[in-house]
Amino acid sequence: MMNYFDFYGITETFKPNAAQLKKQFYALSKQYHPDFFANEDDAKQQEILELSTLNNKAYQTLSDPNKLLEYVLRLHNLVSEGAKPSLPADFLMEMMEINERLMEIEDAEQLANVTAEVAAIEGDMTEALNKLTAGYEQLDDTAKESRLNDIANIYFRQKYLLRIKESLDTFAARF
Repeated sequence: MMNYFDFYGITETFKPNAAQLKKQFYALSKQYHPDFFANEDDAKQQEILELSTLNNKAYQTLSDPNKLLEYVLRLHNLVSEGAKPSLPADFLMEMMEINERLMEIEDAEQLANVTAEVAAIEGDMTEALNKLTAGYEQLDDTAKESRLNDIANIYFRQKYLLRIKESLDTFAARF
């Protein structure tokens, strides 16, 4: 499978230049537009269709920060389907306490308190992630590997927190 960064001719990064990305997307869209290959044989038409599809998927992934984060982690085999990440015990305890408080919510004020706490945790994760992804491109391979492990840790925490946020939304509908 083609690496999206290689396909676009850019360095692996968590913060690609949006204007450069869009420019490359449009250039490749023109280059691989199926209409320009209507008179070619079936094999060539199929190849162009695949390249056009690859271009669309690459752009959708590289231009969306959440998809990009997961994509880079997948490239480095830090995220895979069905894998169960090991999260730190203190984080799991904190989430368990929040879940217990969720089950005991009786009014809008309690809901607001838990929602604010979850938002603060999410904000801290986002801030940590921004620090970890900044300057990633300039790191050597050893430093990148270490940084990627830290980024994956936050990624899995965010996934866990997302489930709690979904529960909060369910509870919010009651008040």
